[in-house]
Amino acid sequence: MSLLRRIESARPASEGAPPIADDGASANLPAVPNTPNAPAEAGTRAPGPRMLSQVPLRENFRDAKLRIQQRVISDLNPKLDLANQIEVRREIEETFGRALDDEGLALTRAERARMLEQITDEIVGLGPLEPLLRDESISEVMVNGARQVYIERAGKIELTNITFQNDEHVMRIIDRIISPIGRRIDESSPMVDARLVDGSRVNAIIPPISLVGPVLTVRKFAASPLTTDDLIRYGTATPDMFDFLRACVEARLNIFVSGGTGSGKTTMLNVLSSFIPNGERIVTIEDAAELQLRQEHVVTLESRPPNIEGQGAIPIRELVRNALRMRPDRIIVGECRSGEALDMLQAMNTGHDGSMSTGHANTPRDMLSRLETMVLMAGVDLPLRAIREQVSSAVDLIVHQDRLRDGARKITAITEVQGIEGDVIVMQDVFSFEQTGVIDGKVEGRLRPTGVRPRFAEKFAAMGIHLPPGLFGQAV
Repeated sequence: MSLLRRIESARPASEGAPPIADDGASANLPAVPNTPNAPAEAGTRAPGPRMLSQVPLRENFRDAKLRIQQRVISDLNPKLDLANQIEVRREIEETFGRALDDEGLALTRAERARMLEQITDEIVGLGPLEPLLRDESISEVMVNGARQVYIERAGKIELTNITFQNDEHVMRIIDRIISPIGRRIDESSPMVDARLVDGSRVNAIIPPISLVGPVLTVRKFAASPLTTDDLIRYGTATPDMFDFLRACVEARLNIFVSGGTGSGKTTMLNVLSSFIPNGERIVTIEDAAELQLRQEHVVTLESRPPNIEGQGAIPIRELVRNALRMRPDRIIVGECRSGEALDMLQAMNTGHDGSMSTGHANTPRDMLSRLETMVLMAGVDLPLRAIREQVSSAVDLIVHQDRLRDGARKITAITEVQGIEGDVIVMQDVFSFEQTGVIDGKVEGRLRPTGVRPRFAEKFAAMGIHLPPGLFGQAV
C-alpha cells in the first residue's frame, strides 16, 4: 500500500467524528490570558489559526491528538517511500513537531511521546492495535466493533480500555491488513482470512453478517517460534514426550495434531516440523500461511478465495493434489477442514510418509470421527468401513492438545492408531495427562507414560533411533 493511500485511510471519516480513543488521559493543556489584540467582548474569539491563547483549559488529549493528526496528514509528503520506515517516521516526527509549535500546545514529555506514537501508528501502522501487537505477553487480539477490544494473555481473556473512533475506523484498519495480500472484504464477501507481515493470523467479518459492527481477530505469533524448551518450561509436555515425538517424526510416522480452538495446535505443528531433517523437501499448504519452518528446502503454498466475480478460487484440496506432483518428501497441511482430508489420507498411504496436519476435535477418538466426516465431504461414495481402513492405515499417531480451565495448554494424550478390528479403529494412549485436582484455580496433574510400548517402536530401531530405557514406563 502506498503512503498516499495510507495517509488517506488515516483521515477521519468526517470532521465531526468522535475522537480516536486512547487511555482517556487529559493533556492538561492550559489557557493563557488574552492578548491586547483579543476581542473586547467576553467569550468571543478572533478568526485565524488556533493559537495557545485559544486552547480551552484542560482540553481533552484525544481531541487535541485528532486535530494534530489532521495537521500532520495534511502537511506530510505523500511521495515518501513507505518501504523506508526510518525516513517515513522521521518525516512524521518533524511534521508533528511543527504542528505542535503552530498550535502552541503545552504537552508534557510523556504526553508528547504518546501522541507522536499514536499518530505514527495511525498513519503507517494499524492504529489502536499497534501497542497490543507489540506486547509480547498478548497472544490474541479480538475487536468486537468499535467500542470493545479484548485480548488474551496467559490463556485468560481481558477487556482493554482501547477503542476505535467508529466502525469506519475499524474498516480502514481491516483494509490496511488485507489489501497488501490481495484479499478483499465487502457486503458481497463479508468474511476474510489474512495474515500480518510477521505471520500472525487474521480473521475479519463485517456487517450484515456481524450485528455488532466489524469484528477483527488476530492470532499473534512470537517473533521467534516457541521451542521444545519453551513448551517444557510452560508445562505443555515433558522431555520424555518430546524425545518420543522427535523419534516419531524422524521415523516418518504420519501425525495429526488435534484439539479445540486456541489449544495450541499450530504451535505444536511448528515444533513437530522442527524435528524434520534439513535435507528433505517439505511442501506446506495453508489457508493463511503461518507455519514458521526453519529448514532450507520448504515450499509454502496458500489457498486463494474467489475474486469479485466469484471466480479463481484455489482451495486447499486442489493444492494438496498439486503438491503430490511437486516431488515432496513430506506434506504439511495447516488444518484439514473438509474434503482435502481424503487427498491427505491418500498421500499418506501412497509413499508420502512423515506427513502432518491438524484438526479440530475434543479427543483423539473424535479426531478419527472428524476425518471420516471430512472424507465424506469430498463427495465420494465410499462405505464407512473403506473410509476407516484408509484412516487406520494412513494415520500413525494423534497428538491431542487441550486448553485447560486455568488457561494452560497441555498435551493431554499422545495416542497410537494401531489398526482396525471389525468396524472399529483400535487406539492406544502412549502418554496421557492425569489431573489430580484444582488448587487456587490452577489445574494440578502430571503428564506420564501409560506403560504401553507402541507397535511402531520397531521402526525406531530399524532407522537407528534409540530411545532411553523406561521411556514408556517400562524397560524398552
